[in-house]
Amino acid sequence: MVKTPKSKRFRKVFKKVPGNKVKVHLCRTKPARAKCAECGIILHGVPRARSYKMRNTAKTKKRPQRPNGGVLCSACSRKKIIAKARQ
Repeated sequence: MVKTPKSKRFRKVFKKVPGNKVKVHLCRTKPARAKCAECGIILHGVPRARSYKMRNTAKTKKRPQRPNGGVLCSACSRKKIIAKARQ
């Protein structure tokens, strides 16, 4: 029998099992939210999922459909595009 470690890395999930009982399952915690590379604000439209779940999700679900989507926030990417157009 493999014992799961009771550390802060795992979170408690209460699952209902047959026989009308509630058991505690230990699941991995979610990774930190994605942040903008320039201003550090939290990015919207980028899911908080572990790498093994992100592998199976579609590319369009992983980040927004714009240039620098998933790396820069919309305000920073807008500034970058305008600056590039002025050159």
